[in-house]
Amino acid sequence: MRMCDLVGKEIVNMFNGARLGVVGESDMAIDLESGQIRSIILPRKGGFINLWLERQQLVIPWESVRKIGSEVIIVELDQTSPYYRRQLF
Repeated sequence: MRMCDLVGKEIVNMFNGARLGVVGESDMAIDLESGQIRSIILPRKGGFINLWLERQQLVIPWESVRKIGSEVIIVELDQTSPYYRRQLF
């Protein structure tokens, strides 16, 4: 699968049904040697205060991707799991 095949797809968490974002408004961490995707990095949407005080991102490990459909990508992220992490930049 190519990155252009993922652009525009909504990312949905099957754990709680939350819509996390859209590929295309996100970044991807890619292994330069193999060309494989390591993770999807989504900016956290927030209000005006969040924009100025802190910018957060949600890192979704590629191992959490369960299904890629024609319009959505289903991921499994439990907020208590070590895979669920927010990073400040």
